[in-house]
Amino acid sequence: MSEFLSVKDLSVYYGVIQALKGVSFHVDKGEIVALIGANGAGKTTTLHTLSGLIQADKGEIIYKDQNITTVPGHKIVNLGMAQVPEGRRVFAEMTVLQNLKMGAYTRKDKAEMDETLKTIYQRFPRLEERKSQLAGTLSGGEQQMLAMGRALMSHPEIILLDEPSMGLSPIFVNEIFDIIEKINKDGVTVLLVEQNAKKALSIANRAYVLETGKIVKEGIASELLDDETIKKAYLGE
Repeated sequence: MSEFLSVKDLSVYYGVIQALKGVSFHVDKGEIVALIGANGAGKTTTLHTLSGLIQADKGEIIYKDQNITTVPGHKIVNLGMAQVPEGRRVFAEMTVLQNLKMGAYTRKDKAEMDETLKTIYQRFPRLEERKSQLAGTLSGGEQQMLAMGRALMSHPEIILLDEPSMGLSPIFVNEIFDIIEKINKDGVTVLLVEQNAKKALSIANRAYVLETGKIVKEGIASELLDDETIKKAYLGE
């Protein structure tokens, strides 16, 4: 079986600073794969490079047997990859519904889009309740739901989640992780970047550990949860 998403020897520079130093990993269809690591390890840079927001200086990204290393971001959405950015980035002055529709800008079939909207509302009832409300007035957790709903409006095959639990209350953190699992059960592959390593490893199939732009460890997520070095470095144990 060919790998769904394959990243080979990815290097990215910001000026003279090398943010990624030969990063290689893969994601199989239907998996939840977690990328964990400290702040500044290169997790967000990895996602931005995959989604075409940053160009790689070296290496290649193969997605569904297609080399997308130099494909610009707006075209990558059309290929079935969506990113939920760190810090949510909702359009504060637009309503919840307008935000969701922005996620479907690549889709031409209105009836199909309306069907997707119904599905999003079933998954996030709170968004339907607040569909006429300005996104900027939502709580952090609701904004995270909106950012995820907006990404799902493009009907992605894989969703890249960047720090979905950041700044959320523990109750919302649990809710967001439950939603991620449900999205995955519905057939969407998930690549999850998350500082809350314990939560990430508890729902992922496999995980990679990034340190200063390099992958230093990889394995089955449940085994990494029990790994002493991981516990000390990332799980606060």
